[in-house]
Amino acid sequence: MFLLESIEKDPVSTKSRTRSKTRLSRALGIALTPKAAKYLEKRPYAPGEHGRTKRKQDSDYAVRLREKQRLRAQYGIREAQLKIQFEEARKTAGLTGENLVEQLEMRLDALIVRSAIARTTAQARQMIVHRHILVDGQLVDRPSFRVKPGQLMHVKARSEGMEIFQVAAAGGHVDVLPKTPGYLEVEIDKLQARLVRRPKRAEVPVTCEVQLVVEYYAAR
Repeated sequence: MFLLESIEKDPVSTKSRTRSKTRLSRALGIALTPKAAKYLEKRPYAPGEHGRTKRKQDSDYAVRLREKQRLRAQYGIREAQLKIQFEEARKTAGLTGENLVEQLEMRLDALIVRSAIARTTAQARQMIVHRHILVDGQLVDRPSFRVKPGQLMHVKARSEGMEIFQVAAAGGHVDVLPKTPGYLEVEIDKLQARLVRRPKRAEVPVTCEVQLVVEYYAAR
């Protein structure tokens, strides 16, 4: 099994991160970045010398583990963060798996990507940590910040002239990202987006069998 943890130990240079994301995308069978999507079209199989060979059927544990890894990878979060989110989802009324994805989708970094202000989760996180993003006019530098319905996310006025934001304002990421979901109202030319309501699992563009993630944690 190609483990997510092994990827996270790779060097942190831009080239290494790109290679790592591509390799992880191939291992999990999902595109984690627009660039990885292109690689998957050419090499739709796992990395390594045995990537093209047919594998024996995975155990139930391996299948559940892979789904958990898929969810983690798509939000770029640590295991401890996912466990905390799972416990909260389990205690919330409704289906645990759906609650889990909906909670993760309300993270500030996730919504900045869905709004096409950022191209990838890593880029969104960098924007937030470097203090370029405001929520209802207040500076927020935590990618995990949970946005509430009705709140407005926007780029700080002093940052709007930066090339990275000018590209976004011109719609540079729109064609390579999933269509804007219904729970967001986006004015990309103004570099702002509003979360109008809580996301619903069916709308969230995440590839994951969430019930298997629930079963993974329930069995531990």
